[in-house]
Amino acid sequence: MPRYFLEVFYKGDGFSGFQVQSNATTIQSEIEKAFLIFFRKPVSLTGSSRTDAGVHALQNYFHFDWETGFREETLYNLNAILPAGIVLKSAKLVKPDAHCRFHALSREYKYYISDSKNPFLEDRSWYLPYSLDTHKLEKCAALIKQCTDFTAFSKRNTQVKTFNCNIHESCWLKENGCLVYHVKANRFLRGMVRGLTGTMIRVARGNMNVESFENLIKEHNQSAADFSAPSKGLFLIRVSYPEDIFL
Repeated sequence: MPRYFLEVFYKGDGFSGFQVQSNATTIQSEIEKAFLIFFRKPVSLTGSSRTDAGVHALQNYFHFDWETGFREETLYNLNAILPAGIVLKSAKLVKPDAHCRFHALSREYKYYISDSKNPFLEDRSWYLPYSLDTHKLEKCAALIKQCTDFTAFSKRNTQVKTFNCNIHESCWLKENGCLVYHVKANRFLRGMVRGLTGTMIRVARGNMNVESFENLIKEHNQSAADFSAPSKGLFLIRVSYPEDIFL
């Protein structure tokens, strides 16, 4: 049966996350509902990367099998049914065994922080009207790139076999009037990017020193990590795959 990768982007506010949950409106549940309305038959979607409630994405993927062949022109009809905050971007034919979660090479996030009140950034950034030491932020970001075990930055009761992540990029940028944390890795743990961002901000505000931040990582101390960074500032930017899985 033909398999497709469905590329989607969305605003996370108003949804209880990416993947389907009981008694909750999610990105997956809305797309499955749109398929059912238009095609009058259900679709089973598998997600590539779970995002929490309120987190946005410029690119994320589902995969699904469709026995009659899926015409990309029908995305227009599905988008007309979907809420304004969700858009289907493409449907790409892939190898029958391609898996949008397990075949992903990397995932890339950006977290946006604004230091001045702006109505156009209110729902897309963390408003922090405080002085931040960017030199300390850069030191922390460099330390993150040297680490592999991120137990300290995983929310409690996360059911995973390993807390190891390979960090490809970790740096702070200035972008569109915001201070931005940019991080890319082969995988991320639940709450990890918000935990990293929130804890680095504590360092930048003088509430923790760089040495304590480094020890927190080495000692796997979850209780010292700060997960208070709001979800609205976080964007999943890109999910990358090997070219040879696409037909």
